[in-house]
Amino acid sequence: MEWSDEDQAELLEGIEAGADRLDHLVGNLLDMSRLQTGTVTPLIREIDLDEVVPMALGGVPDGSVDLDIPEALPMVAVDKGLLERAVANIVENAVKYAPEDEPVFVSASALGDRVELRVVDRGPGVPDDAKDRIFEPFQRYGDAPRGSGVGLGLAVARGFVESMGGTLAAEDTPGGGLTMVLTLQAAAGRPPVVPDLSAQMTS
Repeated sequence: MEWSDEDQAELLEGIEAGADRLDHLVGNLLDMSRLQTGTVTPLIREIDLDEVVPMALGGVPDGSVDLDIPEALPMVAVDKGLLERAVANIVENAVKYAPEDEPVFVSASALGDRVELRVVDRGPGVPDDAKDRIFEPFQRYGDAPRGSGVGLGLAVARGFVESMGGTLAAEDTPGGGLTMVLTLQAAAGRPPVVPDLSAQMTS
């Protein structure tokens, strides 16, 4: 049996996609094991969110995420690798459930001594009584039409975020969908930029 170039390319693409999914699954299993055994030791450094978040989007299709990370944000005190993995899991989960014509929106803002990252999707959402359960290992809510998984991504994400002194919670997206709210400790080196109200009043 001979395979055409087109068939070979399609087969190779399927093999690569399967290998990527398997690699992701194994990574999450190993990460979950580290969290459960208490062997995650964050290496906290001061970094800019706009250095990490774009790198975390490598596993989602182009055009599936709209990004708004202001340059004036304070730096955050985190482990860069753990944060990148956590954000990747959160965003990939949001893209999986979001409609194909509705990009996931990722934004960040400063709130006092914290920095908040919000991942907003327009998918089916999650009932209030299930919002905490989705962060438990091997929990999935409903059907995921754009991919599959075993329900480890959000559990790993929350574990990594909490190991760095942050929080991760789910809330409803106004108008429908789910919003993941990730808060991180702002670094002391760069205060948030605030408007000069006195200058505005005298102008």
